Amino acid sequence: MPSAARAVIRRGLMLLIAYLATIVLVAAVMEGTGYAQKLYEAIVRESVSAEIQAIARARAGQTLSPTELEELRSKLTFYYSVMYGLIDEQGNPIPPYLRMWNLVKNSLILNFGYTTKDSVAQLANRLPPVPVIELIASVLPRTIIMITIADLITVAIALKLGPRVAYRHGSLIDKAVIFYFALFNAIPLWWFAMLLIALFAFQLRIFPPSLRGVLVCINNFWNNPVNNFLNIVYYATLPILTIVIAGLGGWLYGIRAMVLRVIREDFVTVAKAKGLPEKEITSKYVLRVALPPVITSVILTLAGSLGGFIITESIFDWPGMGTLYYLAITSGDTNTVMGLFVITVGVYVLARFILELIYIVLDPRIRVR
Repeated sequence: MPSAARAVIRRGLMLLIAYLATIVLVAAVMEGTGYAQKLYEAIVRESVSAEIQAIARARAGQTLSPTELEELRSKLTFYYSVMYGLIDEQGNPIPPYLRMWNLVKNSLILNFGYTTKDSVAQLANRLPPVPVIELIASVLPRTIIMITIADLITVAIALKLGPRVAYRHGSLIDKAVIFYFALFNAIPLWWFAMLLIALFAFQLRIFPPSLRGVLVCINNFWNNPVNNFLNIVYYATLPILTIVIAGLGGWLYGIRAMVLRVIREDFVTVAKAKGLPEKEITSKYVLRVALPPVITSVILTLAGSLGGFIITESIFDWPGMGTLYYLAITSGDTNTVMGLFVITVGVYVLARFILELIYIVLDPRIRVR
């Protein structure tokens, strides 16, 4: 087997083992501490109560007798307890260690169960119960529209300007980048977002103060694709602008620092002494060496963007993954929290595996280890 293939398989297995160990650890903590059981019991009580209220409304005001009510409550409690894995079909309690492995198995096959929380299900424009995997699938594209695209724009600008700034080390533009980075490194993104909302939404009235209206355009996109696409761009412009302005300084400074270390190497000095043009030195000598750490930052940032920004999305009232995280955590929605965790970790592990493949292509030394 070629050494490159062995390196890919070895790193893939290591990442897979780390992924499995992480899921097992989280499941063990949730079940071992009794946290998951308490939440499931609370969900069962809420589900039973909601079901009884729905039945009462369907009976047009006719009240249930105490005996009927108790019998109905007992049946529903048994049904939902089985559904959430608290007891088996015979009514025997399922031990925590068995529930833990069931949780691990279901997580690996992306079977996260259902969300029963109204506030969480509303993000998918549906009524509970909603399958968690369908909920995440409907919310994830909204975060890509806002955060991932903003990060891509930021990275593209930084990759274009960062090397040029490094070549002008000590100049006015270099000092400006350092000041820009220091300024926005000290300003929280959510606070800067509030400033732009106050300016562009309330003072200038260019953008709406709440972006929840984007749901209408997304849910009815194919009814009028062109008009809905333009409306989505309109809604997403302010948050994208906010993230780009706030994040560009850090990216410029980071790429500048990476390139700056390379252009001080002897082989770059020799290339300059030969009279090679700056563009050729940058592409053939500098970027090729600086590329691995830059690609690492880019891929991990894009992978992390899929998890959303909880505070920033809440401020913009953007119905993305960050908002889903917040609603799931505050409402005690264990299924959704576990689903989000597994998906987020899985995306990170996949990003790391892609990085390993890229490293093998870029660095021949890895293939011979």
